[in-house]
Amino acid sequence: MPSSSAEPERPLLSVDATGRTVIHEAAVAKVAAAAAREVRGVHSLGTAPSRALGAIRDAVGQPDHIAGVRAEVGQTQAAVDVTLVASYGVPLQQLADQVRAAVYRAVEELTGLKVIEVNVEIADVFIGEARHGGKPGIEVQ
Repeated sequence: MPSSSAEPERPLLSVDATGRTVIHEAAVAKVAAAAAREVRGVHSLGTAPSRALGAIRDAVGQPDHIAGVRAEVGQTQAAVDVTLVASYGVPLQQLADQVRAAVYRAVEELTGLKVIEVNVEIADVFIGEARHGGKPGIEVQ
């Protein structure tokens, strides 16, 4: 029998004596979005149009928890794409690396799927709200 140091694949569809478990793409995307939002320096997820649509959904009481995140789920693996807006002053490459690591960790721990890739797109940088007089300012938190 050949020995393999590779970890056995974990199934998306789990079947045992009591039933089966199916993990949908929306569930994986929601886990990934929550993990990405927790990273310091992530101002928001999504592009300007998706954030505008999200604001409308929030106003009518239907928040969109997966805006800016797309997941593809196979039998045992998942791939995730994250689009975000960074806060000004945060090193963008480091932010992308931190988001990628957080998403890998959360999706693998919470779903049992093997994450094969996490693509991070930084669509914009949030500098701050316009001050009186029309000049943008740095957001103070």
